[in-house]
Amino acid sequence: MSAPSGSYEVRVAEDPADREACFAVRREVFVVEQGVPEEIEYDALDPVAVHVLAVRADGTPLGTGRLLHGEAAADRTGGDPATGSLGRLAVAKEARGLGVGVALVRAIEEAARARGLTAVDLHAQTHALGFYERLGYEAYGPGFPDAGIPHRAMRRAL
Repeated sequence: MSAPSGSYEVRVAEDPADREACFAVRREVFVVEQGVPEEIEYDALDPVAVHVLAVRADGTPLGTGRLLHGEAAADRTGGDPATGSLGRLAVAKEARGLGVGVALVRAIEEAARARGLTAVDLHAQTHALGFYERLGYEAYGPGFPDAGIPHRAMRRAL
């Protein structure tokens, strides 16, 4: 899957270099900018997740996100095997406002459809609720902290 968009491309991160680029963006956004402890940013689900990466033509990583499905997503989706879990969506500071986040979400949704999933669930930082609502996600349930940051669960049928 490759989705060119403007001056960048969004693709599934299938090789080790792409995965490292995904982790570098996550470190920059979550660990450095938001103060999430590095030891909880990376987890045992990373090896089984589908990672997507947005990169400039020169190879500069701009953003990333991941899709969990099947048993890896069970804790986040209430055990629903037809629902995937979008997570770790991060866009580098210099790429914000360019549509990278939207392109990443749509690529994750495409990956979910390709795996036969009928919905995507996510845990949104509350400041990002409007972003996800504009993409068709609906919040449900009470707010909760994750890594000390307020979140809400959201879902979108595909």
